Amino acid sequence: MSKYPNELELHKKHYEEITDKLKQDAFAQFLGIQLVEVGPGLAIAEMVVTENMLNAHGTTHGGVIFSLADFVFAVACNSYGKTSVGLNANIGFLAGSVKGDILRATAVEEKKNNRTAWYRIKVEANGELISNLDCLAYRKNDYFVPTDDME
Repeated sequence: MSKYPNELELHKKHYEEITDKLKQDAFAQFLGIQLVEVGPGLAIAEMVVTENMLNAHGTTHGGVIFSLADFVFAVACNSYGKTSVGLNANIGFLAGSVKGDILRATAVEEKKNNRTAWYRIKVEANGELISNLDCLAYRKNDYFVPTDDME
């Protein structure tokens, strides 16, 4: 028997509890971010760009784009029910978006072990890639779902 629970099974068994917890992100709610999909090490979310999200040039503020990307990063790295926090994020802005655009962010796990995990995130507007991120998560010892029966 492993000293670590089977995280894929943990994700499946506690899927509703995990997604309900991650949907409670107050800042994501404030921005109007909608969680579209959650899988093991995967998250997709969308948001509509509003007037108050624009910079002085009339395009989506970089902080808004990063916030959407950071949210899917958080969901993906916490998708196994193990408490995880961001260590590093490197973002590139490739194109702009404007009011009314629907931004879609996708986080995909590239590599994980017991202590760290690496994710690639892309943000698109109207099917065009507007931003990409590489993010590193620190995986704490504790789980926010029960693991007693999974060890």
